[in-house]
Amino acid sequence: MHNRIEIMEVGLRDGLQNITENISVDDRLTIINGLVDSGIKNIQVASFVNPKRVPQMAEAEDLAKRIFKIEGIEFSGLVFNQKGVERAMNCGLRKIETSISISERYSQKNLSMDISRSLKNLKDIVGMARKNSMNIRAGLQCVWGYDSNGHPGQSAVIEPLKEIIEMGVKRISLCDTAGMADPNSVSSLLDSIFDHFPDIEISMHLHNTNGLGLVNLFAALKFGIKEIDTSLGGIGGSPFINRSKGNLATEDTVYLMDAMGYDMGIDIKKVSKLSQSLEKKIGSSYFGGKIYKII
Repeated sequence: MHNRIEIMEVGLRDGLQNITENISVDDRLTIINGLVDSGIKNIQVASFVNPKRVPQMAEAEDLAKRIFKIEGIEFSGLVFNQKGVERAMNCGLRKIETSISISERYSQKNLSMDISRSLKNLKDIVGMARKNSMNIRAGLQCVWGYDSNGHPGQSAVIEPLKEIIEMGVKRISLCDTAGMADPNSVSSLLDSIFDHFPDIEISMHLHNTNGLGLVNLFAALKFGIKEIDTSLGGIGGSPFINRSKGNLATEDTVYLMDAMGYDMGIDIKKVSKLSQSLEKKIGSSYFGGKIYKII
């Protein structure tokens, strides 16, 4: 039996941020409770960002304050500045995620700042989180490219990784934000990263834009990653990327991992029922998953 790999469920944040239909706080709480019941222990519940830019996150505080804290379950929020850290902390969350882009164009679209400034901003976020004894995961966006300019050089990833590690961050997420990765580029980059930082703890945040999400995950598994970001039904995508597609579907990922002998401890049928119920509310066009439809 392989070591257990944790799922970080991001459907309530990444999954919902790009939809037009309103999903009430009550409906989101129902999803959260269902995810917990299915065996998922790490759930990103919202992003604490400007609601004018991401309207679906307008009720992040209300949602986070109404979550029933459960021992052994880690709820978290995505933040991009110190105000976001404060908002998450005031809601009772003890864990946050944050990230910066290695693409200048996407950094301006997503964060309205260049990479140099975003690194300084990240340092402030990490410092504030650590000062308040919050668990923090930092990450890099657009690691395998953003546009037709192709994949960035490996140094564009290694250098900011070095800076983030020096900030004291223990776990770092690699985000294929635009879904441009392929198995060879995933293996090549991870090989270089672990060569430079053999003790680094990596989380994979993959999008299925070109249909290679699970194949890319398969390529990453040989490097001993311990956490995978997924979203129920495969919903998701960035509001700032045209034709953006969702994350790896939670059901598809767990199905694959179970078949490979990993001890996931997640009931796919229960997650699938949540996806089927959500599909009735927002329509099937947001969903990229396959397994939820047949289980």
